[in-house]
Amino acid sequence: MSDFILGAVAYDAKVVTIWDGFRAWFAERGLSFDYVLYTSYERQVDAHLRGDVHVAWNSPLAWIQVERLAKKHGRTAQAIAMRDTDRDLTSVILVRADSPVKSIADLRGKRIGVGAADSPQATLIPLLALSDAGVEPGRDVEVQRHDVLLGKHGDHIGGERDAVKALLAGKVDAACLIDGNRLAFAREGLLAPNATRVLHQTGLYDHCNMTVLDGGPPETQRFRELLLGMSYDDPQVRPLLDLEGLKAWLPGRTKGYALLERAVERFHTLDPWLAVR
Repeated sequence: MSDFILGAVAYDAKVVTIWDGFRAWFAERGLSFDYVLYTSYERQVDAHLRGDVHVAWNSPLAWIQVERLAKKHGRTAQAIAMRDTDRDLTSVILVRADSPVKSIADLRGKRIGVGAADSPQATLIPLLALSDAGVEPGRDVEVQRHDVLLGKHGDHIGGERDAVKALLAGKVDAACLIDGNRLAFAREGLLAPNATRVLHQTGLYDHCNMTVLDGGPPETQRFRELLLGMSYDDPQVRPLLDLEGLKAWLPGRTKGYALLERAVERFHTLDPWLAVR
């Protein structure tokens, strides 16, 4: 039997450890599995459409890319699995605790620090919140991007970290990040207690999913069964699940991408990319 191939983006060295470990675990259960790493989600989406991989571990923006590209070419995309930690996330807009800014409207004429341009959580969704409130990014508020590892859709948290550092240094008046990283930055001491406050918290959204095209090959069902059957109590996979940031794999769903869909439409994020494919 030929290998069932997964595509993933190499946003961190730990990606090799994770998928080497899962590869061995799948092999012990009769699934011949391998993986290919890409330097960007755009390369991964193109490879998936060419048939180079059978399933892709996609960011939320990559999901929208592949779903729209599949439709354009008369194909179908399906989200078959996601992490428990991919569901019902929020982003926040932070200001310094002593800031005179009390509402989104007060950000007019100010500077806002965001993550990488292609980060759903630290750029696109928070800027949609501003736009929805009548404060247009680039027109009413100056947007300062922190483009760490473009193409990785914000998976690398360096852009969010730089946005927070800019806020603390007084270089911007507000900073955008996923709420989970706000808590992580507080634990590591970057955000001192009572140094900042949350100006706005976005609505709920979902993050990554495992995507197949046209239902995938026959091995897709076995791959999904094995993913959903992984137990956090299994000492072999537990360290891998910890590295990947989950306790359980869940069935994929797409209802949690509505906010990002609106952001992509509002800012025409994918128009040039889709136009040449």
